[in-house]
Amino acid sequence: MRAVARRNRVPSETTPPSSTRAGAAVAGLSTQDTEYQREAATRLQLPFPLLSDSGWRSRVRSSCRPSLLAGQVLLKRLTLVAREGVVEHVFYPVFPPDTHASLVLEWLRDR
Repeated sequence: MRAVARRNRVPSETTPPSSTRAGAAVAGLSTQDTEYQREAATRLQLPFPLLSDSGWRSRVRSSCRPSLLAGQVLLKRLTLVAREGVVEHVFYPVFPPDTHASLVLEWLRDR
C-alpha cells in the first residue's frame, strides 16, 4: 500500500486487526530514504512499516507514473496485492483514499 508523506492519517480500517483477519499484512512503499520514512512513520503514527524503494525498482516493474513535487519524485497512490512475492492484483488509481482500504479488504475476503 502506498501511504507515505501524507498529512492525513491512514484510515482506521487499514490497521493491522482488519487486515490480519483478511489474511493480509500492510506496508507502505515510498521512494524516500529510510531516515525520511522513520520520521514520517512517527509523525503520521502509522500502524504499519514503510518500505523504501529509493532505487526505483518497483516503479520499473509496475510501470507507475511518478509525480514531481517540490523537487521530489513520488509514486502515485496505488495498492499492490502480493502473495509469496508475486503481485496478484493492482488497484490504481487509489481514489478516494479514505475509503480505499474497505475496497481492498472486500477484495481480499472474496478471494
